[in-house]
Amino acid sequence: MSEYSMYHSLGQGEQLDPNDPNRTSQPAPPQFQPPVAQQPYQQQQYGQQQQYGQPQPQQYYGNPPPPGGNAPPHPAGVAPGFANPAVDVGAGAGAGLASQMAGMSLDGQHTARRKKKDRHAFHTVEAPLGSSQPYNGIPPTGTPATAFLNADPSVTTGGQFLGQPASPNQFPAPVNAPYNPASPATAAEFAARTGQSQAPASVSTSGAGGVSPDDIPSVPVSRDIPQQYYLTNVYPTFERHVPPPATISFVAYDQGNSSPKFTRLTFNNIPASAESLHSTGLPLGLVLQPLAPLQAGELEIPVLDFGDQGPPRCTRCRAYINPFMMFRSGGSKFVCNLCTYPNDTPPEYFYATTPQGVRGDRDQRPELTRGTVEFIVPKEYWTREPTGLNTLFVIDVTQEAFNKGFLEAYCEGILSALYGLEGVDDTEGDEESKRQIPPGAKVGFVTYDKDVHFYNCNPALEQAQMMIMPDIEDPFVPLSDGLFVDPYESKAIITSLLTRLPALFADIKNPEPALLPALGASLAALEKTGGKMVCSLSALPTWGPGRLFMRDDGKYPGGEIDKKLFTTEHPGWKKIAEKMSTAGVGIDFFLASPSGGYLDVATIGYVSSTTGGETFYYPNFVGGRDNAKLSQEIKHTVTRETGYQAVMKVRCSNGLQISSYHGNFVQHTFGADLEFGVIDADKAIGVTFGYDGKLDSKLDAHFQSALLYTTASGQRRVRCSNVVASVTDNARDCMKFIDQDAVYTIIAKEAASKLSSSSSTLKEVRQVVTEKTIDILAGYRKNFSSQSHPPGQLVMPEKLKELSMYMLGLIKSRAFKGGNETSDRRVHELRMIRSMGPTELSLYLYPRMIPIHNLNPEDGFLDEKTGHLKLPPAIRTSFSRVEPGGVYLVDNGQQCLLWFHAQTSPNLLTDLFGEGKDSLNSLDPYNATLPVLETQLNAQVRNMLEFFRPLRGSKALTIQIARQGMDGAEYEFARMLIEDRNNEAQSYVDWLVQIHKGVQLELAGQRRKEDSEGSSIASTFSGLRPSYW
Repeated sequence: MSEYSMYHSLGQGEQLDPNDPNRTSQPAPPQFQPPVAQQPYQQQQYGQQQQYGQPQPQQYYGNPPPPGGNAPPHPAGVAPGFANPAVDVGAGAGAGLASQMAGMSLDGQHTARRKKKDRHAFHTVEAPLGSSQPYNGIPPTGTPATAFLNADPSVTTGGQFLGQPASPNQFPAPVNAPYNPASPATAAEFAARTGQSQAPASVSTSGAGGVSPDDIPSVPVSRDIPQQYYLTNVYPTFERHVPPPATISFVAYDQGNSSPKFTRLTFNNIPASAESLHSTGLPLGLVLQPLAPLQAGELEIPVLDFGDQGPPRCTRCRAYINPFMMFRSGGSKFVCNLCTYPNDTPPEYFYATTPQGVRGDRDQRPELTRGTVEFIVPKEYWTREPTGLNTLFVIDVTQEAFNKGFLEAYCEGILSALYGLEGVDDTEGDEESKRQIPPGAKVGFVTYDKDVHFYNCNPALEQAQMMIMPDIEDPFVPLSDGLFVDPYESKAIITSLLTRLPALFADIKNPEPALLPALGASLAALEKTGGKMVCSLSALPTWGPGRLFMRDDGKYPGGEIDKKLFTTEHPGWKKIAEKMSTAGVGIDFFLASPSGGYLDVATIGYVSSTTGGETFYYPNFVGGRDNAKLSQEIKHTVTRETGYQAVMKVRCSNGLQISSYHGNFVQHTFGADLEFGVIDADKAIGVTFGYDGKLDSKLDAHFQSALLYTTASGQRRVRCSNVVASVTDNARDCMKFIDQDAVYTIIAKEAASKLSSSSSTLKEVRQVVTEKTIDILAGYRKNFSSQSHPPGQLVMPEKLKELSMYMLGLIKSRAFKGGNETSDRRVHELRMIRSMGPTELSLYLYPRMIPIHNLNPEDGFLDEKTGHLKLPPAIRTSFSRVEPGGVYLVDNGQQCLLWFHAQTSPNLLTDLFGEGKDSLNSLDPYNATLPVLETQLNAQVRNMLEFFRPLRGSKALTIQIARQGMDGAEYEFARMLIEDRNNEAQSYVDWLVQIHKGVQLELAGQRRKEDSEGSSIASTFSGLRPSYW
């Protein structure tokens, strides 16, 4: 990596080895004290916790084990903290899959030899590497039953960290104060930060010998340990080069390299050649979420105005000024970091440099010190006069929408989004502070059934005027003025209109909606300014131009769904999507299918995915249960940061070139800019790169994304994010700086694109994902494994230990799973994967599961030491973890289930839901929120839900009750337990066996031979096919 001092210490001081934990002579960069975020979680403690029977004590990350002598004595001859020697469980070699997997262990005996001068090691951010929590898959012979269902999780054989001495605290070094570049790490802190060993994880998958299946890599542990660390430490973006896991809460300090919330590279140390990259099996990619939300405590993105000249740019490659451009000739020239072209510094931007070549005003220039900035751009960047965001609510008022309560819930959701739920004191002075949408933004309303109705909400009127547009063959806008209004000037009219709408259409029962004409008329209203539509639909649009038919009857001959059902074949829908994207208009759909019926999401959702919008799909909308979720999601889509009429360009260093983009956008030709009708805070794009030459390992590789868009308040801006990565000739060094979240995000987006844009079937895409996983692990074993491991061990790179689990989650997701799944749900989730960011995708592939029946008294409340909420550890998503009488919160980012075991304690139910709710039968399955009660358990669970709310993406966090043996939602609970055998795919244990077999075949040189045999068989039939070329 280029030295920290070059960019951030004004070039002073000698070039020291940044890896040396005892370095002291480098001058201190400016000290950073992050503002302390206000803590919303401090709740009054409501007395002592009710004891439900005998709750099992839990091991909590970052804390000493509870007193009372839970830890078992160590067997003779076994050092504390090390796993027991292998035990022969007596199963033969051919005893099947169960006996093969009876023993799995992370081999803690191997320690990777460190090079004396490894210049990148100080970037490693992981806290000490933990083995997983107990995995109770298939018990080895002779294991007592109690160890598997109801045992104390803290009583595990050996310490929590294999290969490290047992410690009462999971962080051997004292937890640091918030990051201060001036204070170098001590040797102990350095060891704690990097993990004591860079040894790869190895899992024994053969023979009957082994310790236990506990030690296969655990996703919950890989999230919980860094979470504890980042509650008391910030993430400095330039000094450490492996970002924290995407699902955790952390504060990033932008030091000139963009925060991982906006940009994530798969490699933070890039191989110098295409051959080296190929040997890893991994993609070289960048995940971009340009408008990602910031966390409390993070610095706002600086907004810079350079006047009519615009921001300084490279004259050759058009890159924007950034912290990595170097100034020469006393400041009169700046050298582009992407194409190395020396540009003349504009006279108005000139400032003299110091003898070290650093501008004297560097610290006063955010564009030279921050990785992500915004430039206000002059008129040559405009295509039309920018205005505030015009949002048009397009409301379905057909019979189906009224009958199921969807119309009423949707209108209430709009009111909540615009004005909030507390409309109690409407004093004038308070109006600005209650404003939910930015100043300058306006709203309009359109309803449709067989006709399209526009509403004039001019504040001068007493009530809204309705104008009907009956000509659906050639739609037009009957209003010239009054359609778009400021929602706060016309508050009384809008409130009255939305309150009366359900009653207004109660008697006019048109069952068939004419959706395409309504979209055409709405587009005509927004064409001149650009903007956004928020549209509801509750029945298949079977009226007028663009009418759709029942394409999916649920019968799939041959078992696989027809690929035609994944896309639209209707020219009218394709045409309007293209028109909207060109006009800078995007659309968010809220689709509620009638009793789980067919809505043709493939065709309707095509419009939102092409224009950069989002589809919120309710496969079985129930009025009372889903109102809260619908209302929160409408509020989120209206209030989240949104830009429209957007264009994006990604640039990279010489020697690299862009090979593909993955996401929801329009790209007319390859190499052209990406066009978005709208882009919002939750949307992410995947970019993959190839080589057009060999990179110089003495220079860094640079990447810059530039998003030109109009803000909701009506300013034309460029959001610029810059990322830097070191380059190495030794590909083994790359394996230490892999961002696992970026890797599986890129692979998932590539798989979704492959399914929707090529002729590949679902089965073929699943096979591609499996082969990719085998390629990565076999490549590591073949090329980079420093020790000789026994053939029976599956060796995983340290930074990719959990990759196999995420890949299994991808194969089990609704988008790719085998078996029967309606085309609506499948295509909806397929497009969702293409547009979601790493945070949402991580939860989607591996849900968060937390037991709430055995919480410690301090869980879910403010931790005095850290100032943050104290969280209990998550557990593996497997039914072997479920205890009798247990209650579990399972959240996959799309829905959150509260699952109750049949033997749940009545006291627990009363504490959670209030008096009179003391049995499972007394609970209301349509209850979507917890009541606010003055009981400890109730407060704990509500606080945890609030903590997780911003860590999940665009979907609202409401609970759905699933009672064992009573509710249909229990099927969804079973589907989320992805470590078990379900979703037409194997369990985690069996999957690792399959991957290991593939790796062994690859190492023996037999896997490719099998593939080529298959292709030769196919080639014998090729003469039967007509030749097309």
